[in-house]
Amino acid sequence: MARVSGEELLERLETGKPIPALLLHGEEPYLRDACRAQLIEKFVPEAARTWAVSRYSASRGETQAALDQAQTMAMLSPQQVVFLEEAEAIEKLGEKNREEATEQLEAYLRNPAPFTVLVLEATKLDQRMKWGKLLFEKTLVVQCGLGEDTGERQKGAVAFARTIAKEEGVEFEKGAAEDLAEFVSADLMRLKTEIEKLATFAGEKKFISRNDVTSLVISEKTTTVWELAGMVASRQGKKAQEFLDQLLRDGEVPLEILGAITWMYRKVIEASELKGMTNGWQASRALAMNPQRAELALQASRKIPKAQLLASLRALQKADDLLKGGAKDARAVMEFLVTELTIEVSKTKSASR
Repeated sequence: MARVSGEELLERLETGKPIPALLLHGEEPYLRDACRAQLIEKFVPEAARTWAVSRYSASRGETQAALDQAQTMAMLSPQQVVFLEEAEAIEKLGEKNREEATEQLEAYLRNPAPFTVLVLEATKLDQRMKWGKLLFEKTLVVQCGLGEDTGERQKGAVAFARTIAKEEGVEFEKGAAEDLAEFVSADLMRLKTEIEKLATFAGEKKFISRNDVTSLVISEKTTTVWELAGMVASRQGKKAQEFLDQLLRDGEVPLEILGAITWMYRKVIEASELKGMTNGWQASRALAMNPQRAELALQASRKIPKAQLLASLRALQKADDLLKGGAKDARAVMEFLVTELTIEVSKTKSASR
């Protein structure tokens, strides 16, 4: 059967054509939530939603119960919506139980109840298996993901950011939506949450700047850099190297990691110079950071001596020169940097005893 996006689902619903069964397929909770809301809004009056909207889970063995409900008219509502979540759980069943579930759904789809919209949900299905093949062939498939390509995911997240901002009555400065999408790694649920917070912060100006995003949103990448910095500060050289290796294997760019670490060290130096501030909330304004980041900066400033922080900046500058100068082995530059930072921390701590 046809495959549509969430936006196209809304268009399909507006035509009034019957939709006996749908598959919400994809890993993005925000998109699935949006589709659920559209379906409920379209088919079930608000007063009847307590008994005309049903939720079941295949992972809890409720597939047959969901199909039974689909064939039972709801009270005081001309139509009902029945959700069967975690449909991919059927693929993990033994052959006999998997075949039984497939036959049950197949029988229902041959003669679906006219008063029911059956909605199956799955993060990912194997279309080589009979269960997945049945769902993709016999239901309207609604894509609830941004795809595997990093560029396309980023592009999709930026588009959603602008849509959500419009709903919140705010607009982005040029480049701010792109920054936010990258900071949250194209996680749409977190994207929505962050935009709501940014809209509240923007207040009457109704405008979200790039500086607002940088100051108020914790970047996924920056968070991992703080983890790496914590390992360096506590002299966990081996663990820091392993963590760096994982970041690089996950596709993180060495120069971007270095830039984030350098920014972090500069903020820690600023934090070390603050007087009378004991927590992130107190330090956030002075450091131009959100309270969570400011708290991490304060903690690191207490662990790493000032002299070592300045020496680390020199090591970071050297690594930056090498990477920007076209070093043949960027990984080696980063590994040496982590070793140098870890050893220097060790020396400083030993000297201070």
